[in-house]
Amino acid sequence: MRQRKTDYGTIVLHWVLVGAICVAFVTGLRIATEAPGRAWINLFDLVLPRANVWVPHMQAAVVLVGVTIAYIVYVIKSGLTRRIQLDKIRLRGLMGRKQAKLGTFSIMLTWGFFLTMLTLIVTGGMMFFGLSAGYDVAAVHWWATWMVPAFVSLHVLNHYGIGGTSQLFRVFRPTGLPPPPPRLDAVELLTMLVEKSSTPSLEPHSDSKAALQPSQLPHESVRERRDTRRPAAHPGPAAAAPRGPVKRRNVTLQSNPFVVAAAIAITGASAVVATDYLSVDHLEVRRISSAEAPILDGDTSDPVWRGIQPFSLMTNEGDNFDGKGESRIDIRAVHDGTWAYFLFTWEDPTRSLKQLPLIKKIDGWHVLHDGFEKGDEHSFNEDKFSVLFTTLDVHLAGDRTFHASPHPIPTAPATMTGRGLHYTPAEGIYADVWQWKATSGGPTGWMDDDHFGPPQEPTPEQVRNIVPYRGGFAPDPGTANYSNNFAMPADGFDDKRPITPLRLPKDLAATTAAMGQITLDPNIGESDGARWFMTDADSVPYTPEQDRLIPVGTVLPGVIIAGDYTGDRADIRCAARWASGHWALEVARRLDTHSKYDVPLKTGVFMRVSAFDHTQIRHTRHVRPIRLEVE
Repeated sequence: MRQRKTDYGTIVLHWVLVGAICVAFVTGLRIATEAPGRAWINLFDLVLPRANVWVPHMQAAVVLVGVTIAYIVYVIKSGLTRRIQLDKIRLRGLMGRKQAKLGTFSIMLTWGFFLTMLTLIVTGGMMFFGLSAGYDVAAVHWWATWMVPAFVSLHVLNHYGIGGTSQLFRVFRPTGLPPPPPRLDAVELLTMLVEKSSTPSLEPHSDSKAALQPSQLPHESVRERRDTRRPAAHPGPAAAAPRGPVKRRNVTLQSNPFVVAAAIAITGASAVVATDYLSVDHLEVRRISSAEAPILDGDTSDPVWRGIQPFSLMTNEGDNFDGKGESRIDIRAVHDGTWAYFLFTWEDPTRSLKQLPLIKKIDGWHVLHDGFEKGDEHSFNEDKFSVLFTTLDVHLAGDRTFHASPHPIPTAPATMTGRGLHYTPAEGIYADVWQWKATSGGPTGWMDDDHFGPPQEPTPEQVRNIVPYRGGFAPDPGTANYSNNFAMPADGFDDKRPITPLRLPKDLAATTAAMGQITLDPNIGESDGARWFMTDADSVPYTPEQDRLIPVGTVLPGVIIAGDYTGDRADIRCAARWASGHWALEVARRLDTHSKYDVPLKTGVFMRVSAFDHTQIRHTRHVRPIRLEVE
């Protein structure tokens, strides 16, 4: 059986494409494990990458762009467009014999694959560069990803049906390109037509016997027939020995199609990389006088904010937010030489203040929760907002300050959530993290000052999976003014077992009134002015006697506010308001706190933001960082 072969250019492009798709697919699945509802992907944890995820994914995307460009150029330059041409004749093949059907189906699959790759490249580019990087674009990218393995399966089966293993293995047997058809010579064509039209008049007086003789024997070639029609050369030395080589007419110098395609592809991929490098998103931090500093009250009407054009970006892949997991965030910033002031506004359909509230049942008190036992509460959690600053000159947070997989640190406990961990790659490297919370500390004017650092040693409780291991995430040294209104049991959180509140209200009616309209639907926000925490002043330590005075069905706040912020943790002041589906958060911090855990706010620092809609850890995100330009 004759071995089938394929031109070497197609083979090279084919296997580069296969390699890039494999890298993009497995890294993309690992990235997708961070999205809500996709923890099932961790079933393939053994075959998914851990140490390097985001960077190879983006590199594979650049290679796919280059291969796409190269294939288009190569097919055109090599004259192989007929291979993928889907015309009426090919479509009629669907009604023909088996081989014709399979051939037409192969072309249809190829065009479906082209459309899928175009969709992946476009939607991936939109999310990377922040162009309409919302829920719909992410969903299209997700579903297009699953079209790739479907195509591969059908592609292999179809080619096996066309020619069995010989057809499949042709991608391992390279050969040269078929020679291009000769160019049409108009002069030669006209000469042949003239000769053909004048042939009957050359021998008008031939006898009937000669007329019946064939003008060409069966074994004569067309070239030989052309030669017999040319006038014979006169005998002589010139006829016997030509003076030199005969010159060919219409000689065409052709460039190598694969070399041309590779050169153009490299240029195109380089343009993509250059675009990313040159189009850095930046936030201008304008200089103002101390008298112009905004008042921290959550009101966006300060004159200083009205004169600043906000930097706006879409964040996605979070939880809740009406099921879409997306929120548009606007950022404004100024400084007076000592303090930096920020105004963050973001979309959030509800004012969510419920932070692990307590409800009294017949058997005692229980924590209202949905995932808190593993550190992934996504129902009864307060709204939050987070800001990250880093001096790391990198475009991707993944693989630098965030590491995917349920067990990214072999010597530390696996995560209880199935998600990755935040930590920095080496000792002495810290990322500054600010975290505002709608109930815990936020209403008292404080924003948590935290950091990502090297992985911490796990505690005995974390080793036993009683509480989640957090990698390198930790608050800055100091204290906060909030705590849970219950103690975590020493042997772990059990939803069926009652807990004991730490404090009970002095005046139950007053506490209930302060909570506003109480609803246990986490997707319904709290009323304006509601307060879902208790203070030392309006509560007392738990006693069974006080507990007996509280009826079954009572709901109490899950947060206690007591004391004050101290130390490095007390570097950031804030105030926030919610109205008409938006939070507005005003923040102030010194440009330089001189803490090793904080990043000085200066030109060249990179910034990221994320929003939480009544979820503990599943925040929105964006790919490219924002570079500060401090005036």
